[in-house]
Amino acid sequence: MNEIKGILEAVQAGRMTVDDALLQIKTEPFRDIGFAKVDLHRKARQGAAEVVYGAGKTPEQIAGILDVMRENGQDTILITRLPEAAAEAVGARHPLAYHRDARVGIVGTLPEPDGLGDIVVATGGTSDLPVAEEAALTAQALGNRVTRLYDIGVAGLHRTLAHLDELMRASVIIAIAGMEGALASVIGGLADCPVIAVPTSVGYGASFHGLSALLSMLNACASGVSVVNIDNGFGAGYLANMINHMEEKR
Repeated sequence: MNEIKGILEAVQAGRMTVDDALLQIKTEPFRDIGFAKVDLHRKARQGAAEVVYGAGKTPEQIAGILDVMRENGQDTILITRLPEAAAEAVGARHPLAYHRDARVGIVGTLPEPDGLGDIVVATGGTSDLPVAEEAALTAQALGNRVTRLYDIGVAGLHRTLAHLDELMRASVIIAIAGMEGALASVIGGLADCPVIAVPTSVGYGASFHGLSALLSMLNACASGVSVVNIDNGFGAGYLANMINHMEEKR
């Protein structure tokens, strides 16, 4: 639940005074620690706390950001594109679970799923697995049930059709593929929910490191297919989480 909405509901129900509510809302929106300005109001504004992008940051910088986030009550913190060497150093200071293939670190425990339904993460091949795991772990860290359907690409269409039940039950599907990126269009033509396509940099020379799949996905014949950037599993997982937590705004 949106934190500010929760505070207002607590005031309405008499569980919190107006002064206490005002104090919580007025707490500093960010903490300036020199090398970073840690956004402490991100969850209140957007429903999900700030995510730490690990690439290019030193272990000391990552650990310093985590110090501030944990001091301010963030129970689950997601770190993406975290190098293994940095994960070892950060893990010495914080309770870090590191997922090597996805280059994802998670501090704290995964929350109980509270989304509208299941997010399906499907890949064309096993080579797409690192991007898929980044998407799946992102969605789980944000409070979603995730079903993984790996290596169901259209080179063997029977593999895709064997999972129609899971695809039709999903509230959101993330379709991840390299080469010509056809999986997203096929799934988009079968499912009745939003499909988020993720092109990967998997493929031979003329795939242009994922550009071919990106253009194919942008030109998908199926309606209801959106596309994120090449290898952007995090972006797909985050968007799927937003869709899976939609509620009516009054």
